[in-house]
Amino acid sequence: MPRCGLLLGLLLPLWAFGQSTVTYWPDANYDPSVPTVESVLGYASGERITWTHDARRYFDVLAEARPDQVLVRNYAKSWEGRDLYYVVVASAENMARLDEVKAGMQRLRNAGNLGADAAADLIASQPAVTWLGYAVHGNEVSGTDTAMFIAYHLLASRGDPRVADILRDTIVVLDPIQNPDGRDRFIHHYEMAEGIEPNSDRLYAEQDEPWPGGRTNHYLFDLNRDWFILTQPETLGRIAAVQEFYPVAFVDAHEMGSDQTYYFAPEAVPYNPNLAADQRASLTLFGKNNARWFDRFGLDYFTREVYDAFYPGYGASWPSYFGSVAMTYEQGSARGLLVRQYDGVEVSFYDTVRNQFVTSMSTAEVTAANREKLLTDFYDYQRSAISEGRSESVRSYLIPTQRDQAGADKLAALLVRQGVEVGVADAAFSACGERYAAGTYVISLAQPAKRLLRTLLDADTPIDETFVAEQERRRAKALRDEIYDVTAWSLPLMMNVTANPCSRVPSVATSAATEALIVPGSVTGPANAVSYLVPAGDASSVRLLAAALRGGLAVKSADEAFTHQDTRYASGTLILDAADNPADVRQQLADLAAATGADVIATDDTWVTDGPNFGSGRVVRHRAPRVAMIWDEPTRTYSAGNARFIIERQFGYPVTIVRADRLTGADLGRFDVMILPETSGSGYSRWGEAGVELLADWVQRGGVLIGLGNATRYLADPQNEFLDIRREFAIADDEDGNGKNGKDDDEEPLVPAVVIDDVDAYQESIANSERTPDSVGGILARADVDPDHWLAAGVAETLNVLVRGGDIYTPIKLGVGTNVVRFQSAEQLLASGYLWEQNREQLAFKPFAVVQASGRGFVVGFTQDPTVRAYLDGLNVVFMNAIFRGSAHARPRR
Repeated sequence: MPRCGLLLGLLLPLWAFGQSTVTYWPDANYDPSVPTVESVLGYASGERITWTHDARRYFDVLAEARPDQVLVRNYAKSWEGRDLYYVVVASAENMARLDEVKAGMQRLRNAGNLGADAAADLIASQPAVTWLGYAVHGNEVSGTDTAMFIAYHLLASRGDPRVADILRDTIVVLDPIQNPDGRDRFIHHYEMAEGIEPNSDRLYAEQDEPWPGGRTNHYLFDLNRDWFILTQPETLGRIAAVQEFYPVAFVDAHEMGSDQTYYFAPEAVPYNPNLAADQRASLTLFGKNNARWFDRFGLDYFTREVYDAFYPGYGASWPSYFGSVAMTYEQGSARGLLVRQYDGVEVSFYDTVRNQFVTSMSTAEVTAANREKLLTDFYDYQRSAISEGRSESVRSYLIPTQRDQAGADKLAALLVRQGVEVGVADAAFSACGERYAAGTYVISLAQPAKRLLRTLLDADTPIDETFVAEQERRRAKALRDEIYDVTAWSLPLMMNVTANPCSRVPSVATSAATEALIVPGSVTGPANAVSYLVPAGDASSVRLLAAALRGGLAVKSADEAFTHQDTRYASGTLILDAADNPADVRQQLADLAAATGADVIATDDTWVTDGPNFGSGRVVRHRAPRVAMIWDEPTRTYSAGNARFIIERQFGYPVTIVRADRLTGADLGRFDVMILPETSGSGYSRWGEAGVELLADWVQRGGVLIGLGNATRYLADPQNEFLDIRREFAIADDEDGNGKNGKDDDEEPLVPAVVIDDVDAYQESIANSERTPDSVGGILARADVDPDHWLAAGVAETLNVLVRGGDIYTPIKLGVGTNVVRFQSAEQLLASGYLWEQNREQLAFKPFAVVQASGRGFVVGFTQDPTVRAYLDGLNVVFMNAIFRGSAHARPRR
């Protein structure tokens, strides 16, 4: 926020709509041969919000005008087909040696092959790279326009003495639009609401984004949480591009709430313990220079609040684990061209672009001034990581493939894509008291990626005890905790894959693992097959089921395990009878196996020695279910998008999205499955009695109704009667340990007098006996699976569930339904993260997945959302079972 209008006038003029001449820097003197934004797009930087295609047009014009200093290169395409690209701005000399500079950073990264003297010689002549990323959230719009002006300023300025140093000693890489789909969605709605002049009223439609808003990408993902799970094409392309350059300074520039000022590093506590000390020190180096410029121009800012450096999946966190100094910048957003803050001060889009420009240039300035230090720190980071990996108690991770080949393959590939060296054992071996088969993934920690590996593979990342104590103090006073995101993210736990830490590196020979997320499967067995079996137990068989049903193949699956030709097959195993399928079914299955990673076993007889025969009533026939999902208000954007993405993109099955307001007038008979994502506000109660009756009748007729996370509130509401479970109050602090449901005397105007003797009695007197359990930021909890239910077919015995919020439900009664997945005991429940003690006690033995029959159909409730961020791969089979096996067990009249 401005504190001094006079100083601001030196930096940038006050907002003037339609203004054609602007001054962006004190004593600005720009080379007229460099194209301005105005000369290309018709308006000056900050006067309009720039569409993605127009921003690209400007950068292309710059590259054409200065081909020796500007390089524009695509690195990905969004789901909607828009290009993602980076823009390199450098001196002609540095641009001419760009490939040499990249190669130099690769050499510094691979420090085990580079001695200290050779590194010092390289650093002496190596430009440092600053990466400036903008607009990962599509409605945080100032960054893209800032990037355009940064490029112009670096090329044209003759009045800013810093520019010469920046161009001589560094290379600046701009990532102008990290989320083009979301940005254009935002601009479309903003321009639809635009009037004759900008309106700062917060009620004005320009300030009120319709669902789903512009923050997310096409599949409604928060791309700033996707950096290590790599589900989205935008992220996949970006991490590959970042690893071309290995920047020593990395900025992810955001916008925050409109009533805020400006935030920059240092970050808030807690810090991830795998960060290096010199990285934290350098955060202050950059922060102080930002503060110096903000002081000069009278701009308000804050540091060390809200935005922490604990979770590794942010754009401002993930680069830290290859040795960069990674930072979040946050500008209070105008969310349009003009906004009125709570105190009446108006902030323009122009102001936000200016502030982002100040910190971006300040960052490049610090990189240039500290080039040798930052490059040396980068090299030392790699060397110390390798040294730690050789000396610490955990020196390798071993990932066997027998239990979940698909999951192990995907985990290994995700690590390879993030610059991790992963080996595949060429032979069987023994290590740390265990025997491992050939094909086991072997990961030595004596490598530059050691800190990333410990962050992603360790079962738990400890949180600073002082921070934890402060959160407990705040919670005791009913103050909001300061935990910004989830406190658990262990990839092996989330994917339900075994990754064993070992105190030594096995001596077995290995081959390099690849980036293939799916390793092709095959068809084996006799040519004259009468049936084909697809073993259950991982995601590959579910992918093949989805593809087979879309392709019109006839598929059955077993509700129970069986033994065939001395091989034990788990429940959920798929059976495709040759007689029920086309003559070329073997070739079709070979194609599907290659695409899905499933292995198919052809058999020339159907005799089983144990378990159900292929014609048993305990073997169900699948039909291609017609799947619908509620969309739009009141669904939570992330939940709706995450669930749809998993079904459509990870399992290749189409979903019909239905706007919530259309439900009560819809003919649901066209659908077999209906999914209710999580909600906000009053949720699905907006449907009223008509909605309850419609859904209840549809389920009775054979529909499968699935609730995710807090949508279970709607299903468990006694007025709706879909599920016979109830949401619980928090455990009370009285002797009985039970929450109270009554109002006692609170409804009376006068109540009896009480004497409060001490602080404990005072605390008891102000305790809220009707509160729900305290909200949990995000932990991983162990849950046990009932193997006798069809929902559990092919599912592991134990699952790890991401628990967030405060919803806890009573178990369903025997004879009414089945608690297919329930949380473990209080002592065993917590797998990773920090969990309030009362929540741990109360969550024990409570349900995660509940199934209740209703007429010819079923209601399935997941008390926590199994689709969060699409990184709970270990829950995908049980989630997809609800769709495919639920519809197979339902008995609608045809």
